Amino acid sequence: MKSVELFRLDGRTAFVSGAAGHLGSAMARALAGAGAHVILNGRDDEKLARFEAQLRAENLDVSRAAFDITDTQAVRGFFAGLTRLDILVNNAVSMTVKPFAKLEPQDFAATYASAVTAAFESVRAALPALKKGQDANVINIASMYGAVSPDARLYADAEGQSPFHYGPAKAGLLQLTRHLAAELGPFHIRVNAISPGPFPAKLDDAEFAARLAARTMLGRIGKADEIAGPLLFLASPAASFVTGANLNVDGGWTAW
Repeated sequence: MKSVELFRLDGRTAFVSGAAGHLGSAMARALAGAGAHVILNGRDDEKLARFEAQLRAENLDVSRAAFDITDTQAVRGFFAGLTRLDILVNNAVSMTVKPFAKLEPQDFAATYASAVTAAFESVRAALPALKKGQDANVINIASMYGAVSPDARLYADAEGQSPFHYGPAKAGLLQLTRHLAAELGPFHIRVNAISPGPFPAKLDDAEFAARLAARTMLGRIGKADEIAGPLLFLASPAASFVTGANLNVDGGWTAW
């Protein structure tokens, strides 16, 4: 196989939760651009429809499936209807930003449910379809804050830092990745994670942006389309012997 062909996904089907979001949209576009048919998932059907139309206008092969990834019955019903799935990207997370003093147990529960439990249920529900896939694999989107804590000194208002219920949930997703890799290895299904670093969707505060950039080894923040290469590597035959791994895409943030 030629080197460039290692990253092609022609004839494969991928599912991306949170597909219309900041990084989700970049990942969906990357997978479709590599030749996959991409099923776009999210809760807002109107938003998904607009994104679907945009991708189709770019001659990309996509469809949409609007449902809440934390709705176990909806998850099981959808995946039961798939005859085959090659790539499952667990990207969605639900989180209400609150400061330390105002967090409630239900905030932790909701974020854990969307990041960890939903990923587990999606994989289990999709397993029959994944078993029929070609080099089938799962990619869980974690975070650098699953490995390190936020640096409150970077924030003008410490209450604006990544909240306490986010990082622990992403850490749980990383451990789930390892457990799933061990469980699904006998079926030749790979399970890996990506831990993005600073990829802010909107950053109007130039001084804060500069502080974030200075915290990385590369001296800048990430651009959404820079998630494409790492994702395609793990999703494609290029990573055929890679499972149980976590790929940091953070400009060196966690390597200091």
